[in-house]
Amino acid sequence: MKLGYWLKNGLLLLLFMLPLTASCAPAGNLQKGEKTTVIDMIVKMDRGDYWSTIKMGAEVAAKEYNVKLNFLAPENENDYKEQIQLMEQSIARRPDAIILAASDYEALGQVTDRSSYYEIPVISMDSEVASTKVKTYVGTNNYEAGQKAAERLVELTGKQSDIGIVNFVKGARNADQREEGFLDYVARFSGIRVVDIQYCGSDEELAYRLTRNMLTAYPGLDGLVSLSAESSIGAGRAVEEMGYGGKINMIAFDNPPEMLELLQEETVQAMVVQNPFNNGYMAVAAAVKAAHGEKLEDRIPTDTKLIDLENMLWPENQKLLFPFVK
Repeated sequence: MKLGYWLKNGLLLLLFMLPLTASCAPAGNLQKGEKTTVIDMIVKMDRGDYWSTIKMGAEVAAKEYNVKLNFLAPENENDYKEQIQLMEQSIARRPDAIILAASDYEALGQVTDRSSYYEIPVISMDSEVASTKVKTYVGTNNYEAGQKAAERLVELTGKQSDIGIVNFVKGARNADQREEGFLDYVARFSGIRVVDIQYCGSDEELAYRLTRNMLTAYPGLDGLVSLSAESSIGAGRAVEEMGYGGKINMIAFDNPPEMLELLQEETVQAMVVQNPFNNGYMAVAAAVKAAHGEKLEDRIPTDTKLIDLENMLWPENQKLLFPFVK
């Protein structure tokens, strides 16, 4: 059965389940209020299925909690300087709360601290920031996600193997934590060598070129992991075009349509899939609570799932694999 069938039927199932997904997302004891709450959501990039799905979840929560949501992002995910400018502009507007997915853990710390001078609560989402002023972190346990990817890749390659990593933005907290989790897991096995680590800056074309170079330099590579949607798209295309599909074991991150095709073709063996809809929804819910002075837990985790051909059509995985993005 072709992938088009999966996409069509998975999408229909998600459309049926979407209202239930939104209404069931944890949001504490928040109630709709008469006064509109203004929230700026500053993310890493203004394109891509992952960020579009975060935006969709945030918009559902914004409608539910009477929020005016401003969705802001630089053009490129590694442009932390523009993110700093967006934060400064947001602080000058004095919203009721800011949600920040920081492109660089250290670089965004100072401007995040500055928000507290004006009593603007900041919610960290997707990737953390070096500031003690944030009210909570909403998102994936990225270290654990890296370990999940490593565990499956070791199962596939065996304990005597050469592995390559295609990461995204060096210095971004989630990128660093995924890499750290992956490396810590494979370090248990003396026969596994990580022969190369490359950073694509969330540029699909650069990920493609870097992966081609890696496969040329290490033609006997046993395994490859790509740690973001953009790096997965580029790396997957390189593996396929160079004829390594089925010869090298590949673990991808997130679920862009290109990866679903490669999963069906068995060029990709598994994907670590996040829940961006819930990230967006729960971040807005947390920001509303913070704006009203309510105390939050230090972390609001959202789960990841390792999805392969065997479980991709399980009902609970459908809404992760086939997000309805406007």
